[in-house]
Amino acid sequence: MKRLLFPFLSILFIFACKTDRKNPSGLNQSGDTLSVTYAKGFSIVQYEGYKIVNVKNPWPEADKTYSYLLVENESKVYSKIKYDHRIHIPVSKIVVTSTTHIPSLEALNRESSLVGFPGLDYISSEKTRGLIKENKITELGKNEAINTEVLISLEPDVVIGFAVNGNNKTFNTIEKSGIPVVFNGDWIEESPLGKAEWIKFFGAFFNLSDEAEQLFNEVEKAYNDAKELARSSAERPSVLSGSMYKDQWYVPYGNAWQAQFIKDANAEYIYADTKGSGSMALAFETVLSEAQNTEFWVAPGQFKSYEHLMETSSHYKQFDAVKNRKVFTYSNTTGETGGVLYYELAPNRPDLVLKDLISIFHPKLLPDYETTFFKPLK
Repeated sequence: MKRLLFPFLSILFIFACKTDRKNPSGLNQSGDTLSVTYAKGFSIVQYEGYKIVNVKNPWPEADKTYSYLLVENESKVYSKIKYDHRIHIPVSKIVVTSTTHIPSLEALNRESSLVGFPGLDYISSEKTRGLIKENKITELGKNEAINTEVLISLEPDVVIGFAVNGNNKTFNTIEKSGIPVVFNGDWIEESPLGKAEWIKFFGAFFNLSDEAEQLFNEVEKAYNDAKELARSSAERPSVLSGSMYKDQWYVPYGNAWQAQFIKDANAEYIYADTKGSGSMALAFETVLSEAQNTEFWVAPGQFKSYEHLMETSSHYKQFDAVKNRKVFTYSNTTGETGGVLYYELAPNRPDLVLKDLISIFHPKLLPDYETTFFKPLK
């Protein structure tokens, strides 16, 4: 028996040694990819004791995918995993750089972790403004020129940044101090639900992935229910969006998230067949000839009243939507310091945006509905 057993044990020992050399940590190398249905810019893989958050295309034409290792406590990590930054979770102190990040913190009940923000006056949420009044959130200056000395002194666990390209000297300075900067690309998403799904990105940093999943599911259901309600209307009114700036009229492309709202509200966006990134610049005469008879005009830029509209250009009175007082803006819905609520909350709550537009285009479907963002031009 011993003669038979010894060769068998030797083979097992050799096999174990080979396996150990391939994976010296002895850790499970396989992870579970968490559900991300609509968003195209990030993914999350859950391992035992840690996560990998991958962010791709954080700005237009980005040529790199960024990987962030999120480690619970002192969990061991498979040694061959590559990453750009290692961050211990759950984070307790965070700096974010866009108002669109604020609603995710609040939804996860982690707004108290916010220690600094560039441009506090742009924040509209009453909940976070309460913390600002208590001096619990520090002003960091302007987004394009963050006060790095003040930020570094706050010693945040992570800075959530966004960028229009890969050349950001401010972020480089922050990273040299040892504070990780993580790129967020929610603003690149074209789908309304794709933008909202970035709450799962924030959930990962607080070890609240399950809670983030549940919150998103609620928004997704509310959005799809509203979309189904809009389909019940036999009418599809025509809609114009965008406004003039100097000599150009800037309108959303047909694949932009603003245009998707109009489509899902069962209305006909006048430029639905166009495709591109950013906004499409058109001459005033072009828009007048193509959209003069549209029934509604939504999101007319900075205009808050018909008087303001006419002071800028008397030619606006040629549009049916202006004649019939069917122009609706989100610019009149602001926080106490003037921040526009739409810029902050709309990406996280597309269900509220969609209901606003349904109540405007199909008032019989949502009688007595009080809009969150869009109000009639004064």
